[in-house]
Amino acid sequence: MSTTGLGLSSSPASFIKYMENTMIQVPNGTVAPEIQGPVKYVLYARKSSEADEKQALSIDSQVKEMLAISEREKLDIVDIRREAHSAKDSGQRPVFQEILKDLRTGRYTGILTWAPDRLSRNAGDLGSLVDLMDQKLLRKIRTYGQKFTNNPNEKFLLMILCSQAKLENDNKSVNVKRGLRMRCEMGLWPAPAPTGYLNEKKIDRKGYVMVDPERGPVMRQMFEKVAYEGWSGRKIYNWLKFDMNFRSATSNKPLTLSNIYRLLQTPFYYGVFEYPTKSGNWYTGKHTPLITKKLFEKTREKLLRSEIKNIDKQFAFSRMIICGMCGSGVTADEKWKPLKNGGRAHYIYYGCNRSRDITCKCGYIREEEIIKQLVDLIGELDMDQNFIKRKFEEERERAIKFQRKFYGSETPNLSKTEFDPKQYSKHVLTQGTIEEKRELISGVRNKIVLRNKVITLSNQI
Repeated sequence: MSTTGLGLSSSPASFIKYMENTMIQVPNGTVAPEIQGPVKYVLYARKSSEADEKQALSIDSQVKEMLAISEREKLDIVDIRREAHSAKDSGQRPVFQEILKDLRTGRYTGILTWAPDRLSRNAGDLGSLVDLMDQKLLRKIRTYGQKFTNNPNEKFLLMILCSQAKLENDNKSVNVKRGLRMRCEMGLWPAPAPTGYLNEKKIDRKGYVMVDPERGPVMRQMFEKVAYEGWSGRKIYNWLKFDMNFRSATSNKPLTLSNIYRLLQTPFYYGVFEYPTKSGNWYTGKHTPLITKKLFEKTREKLLRSEIKNIDKQFAFSRMIICGMCGSGVTADEKWKPLKNGGRAHYIYYGCNRSRDITCKCGYIREEEIIKQLVDLIGELDMDQNFIKRKFEEERERAIKFQRKFYGSETPNLSKTEFDPKQYSKHVLTQGTIEEKRELISGVRNKIVLRNKVITLSNQI
């Protein structure tokens, strides 16, 4: 028998009529006698926000229609359960799962719902319903125009209707992907326009984007400032937010720092795009490029150098101190100052990274001043004494081995030197390497706070 004869390719209404007129009769099949007493119904209303649900009644409308049926037919409704969730995947609807659990405990023996596809659009949840019917725990499913009981014909019709809903979902997914792929092959952007562009509103221009006359030129300047003037992402962020008052066309909010870095690495701006992301499928767009490929590559090169510099360079106290004014972390930067004699002076400054407050006025402090203040606070530092002593013992043992190897002997009483945690900590802060200083500070239990160029300690961990 062809699928057309079964009605699978026809509309749902005509297929239902076909099934009702040609019910399959099971030879020698008998249905278990229905349990006596009224059916206890749960009214279940569901609405998904997905595109394939645009034509479905709202949750309140479903409840209203089904309550009218229950009043007309004197149905016993125990509970009304509402859910806004897609039914495409099995076991993902918490309210529906609770209903299944209550059916197994006997709280309900029937379900009242607008249509079969409100209950299931996947095989897993449909199987759970049919199993409950087979176990005589679910006596009846009542919809707007039909009823389904533990009867072979009615269960078969229920499975067909829910399977048809799943087929429609699957087909729509395939068709949407096919449509997006075709649009990309035509050079049309398949998503909301990136910052600097606007989606065209005309129906016959779907997928076309045009340059945003207000934001497009600013986006071009953003690339130029990074490529030719060496601006950092943070400087671009401040420029856009405070100097340009730049706001996104969609959210009307300033761009975040992470969004700026993402846009600076988006090839769409010079005329090509990848879809889906990381698929390796590249397309040449029909939109007007804002920049050249050469400018894009130069921008990426500058960003890469900046990332390498930030990753490789390590400072003694960066990420070890908290800003006392806004709670952000404290970061470090180094400066080189030319001297009259031709040399250069090297300075390291610490200041708030402004991750919590871009306008923070914490100020900057030299590394030498931080060390001086920490040495003055040695007596107040709450340090792990066992950790400090272990590091001291390792240092002393290394010194003994060095002397024995190169001088054939060791300094008298070096092995008997008493451990003084304060003196050892001062030594590390003033003479230790960057790694040793960081290791020492990481063992401090106090919170180290910088405020107005002054280091203080807090007992809060």
